[in-house]
Amino acid sequence: MRVMLICLALVSGLLQLSAQTLIDKQATDKTKTLFVNLKRISSQGIMFGHQDADAYGVKWKDEKDRSDVKDVCGAFPAVHGWDIGNLGKSGDKEYISKLHNWIHAIYKRGGISTISWHVDNPVSKRNAWDTTRAVKDILPGGKEHAYFVKQLDAVADFLKNCKDGSTSIPVIFRPYHEHNGDWFWWGKGHCTEQEYIALWKFTVTYLRDTKKLRNIIYSFSPDRSRMNLQDAKVSYLYAYPGDDYVDLLGLDDYMDVGITWNKKSASEQQQDFITVMRTISSLAKERNKVAALTETGLEGVTNPEWFTQVILEPLKANKDIEVAYVLVWRNANEIHHYAPYSGHTSEKDFVRFYQDEHSLFESDIQNMYEPGKTLIK
Repeated sequence: MRVMLICLALVSGLLQLSAQTLIDKQATDKTKTLFVNLKRISSQGIMFGHQDADAYGVKWKDEKDRSDVKDVCGAFPAVHGWDIGNLGKSGDKEYISKLHNWIHAIYKRGGISTISWHVDNPVSKRNAWDTTRAVKDILPGGKEHAYFVKQLDAVADFLKNCKDGSTSIPVIFRPYHEHNGDWFWWGKGHCTEQEYIALWKFTVTYLRDTKKLRNIIYSFSPDRSRMNLQDAKVSYLYAYPGDDYVDLLGLDDYMDVGITWNKKSASEQQQDFITVMRTISSLAKERNKVAALTETGLEGVTNPEWFTQVILEPLKANKDIEVAYVLVWRNANEIHHYAPYSGHTSEKDFVRFYQDEHSLFESDIQNMYEPGKTLIK
């Protein structure tokens, strides 16, 4: 009987994993495996991520095998965030080469790369924050469609060249983020909900089916500040393009973690944080997706216990929350930074955060691209 129960459990587990498929049915085996393992690791702990961690930090730039996070705790983040908004601009070729090298090094160490796209407004030709209406003009039949396709070609070329020899390195691609806000040209108020959905579907279809990219996990990530928590799931799903076009349900949340303009108390913010984390976790389980906190942070880390008290404790205490990773934004200087650096007041707390068994860094994970193996060292 005991053997039969074990066999049934194994079969059940295999069936569950088989249901966790990517929207690209022809994705590479390593990409499929990463997706399944992101789901698996969500129930075991939470990976820590940092934007631009390998490229620069507070008072340094382009130093081999360094990050502010590693300076503080001795380990790289498990997840490394990048942005490719400047593709195709003059003088950017050197940075693209460096970025490919960083992504390759991360992959070889067993880490994960996620890529956002602050793409310039394709109508005004100014930056992503220029809110000149553009989406309707770049969809098929629009006056700037051909120009926008060239931008997508640059993205495809970059992603295609994320390589380890002949192996395509799996990456999480997170375009058109925070679309329920109004600060980007693809945001709410600058296009209709259906136009945004059409833009997302065209992008996925073009990269997957026309350009034949097979190493991409597609991440959807609204902004928390524009969500109504009274109807959190419905609010989160504004302009959701559908389960056939999304692999990962992300959320960008700066609102519930201590930002000064949120006048709610710390305990009220924490409860809201728990609510939205439960929301994306529940939606991911319902839809066989992965959930992640794709952007968060407190600028300057002005709360010296932010990492353990604001992020770690709520996630540990609520076992129904299963998210693969938490990514904080970049470290540009002593004012604009979201991870600690050597000598910062949050350094000791971050070491405690790192030492906790629930937080996972690059040194804690293994076999993320290999099927059926132990994920935590």
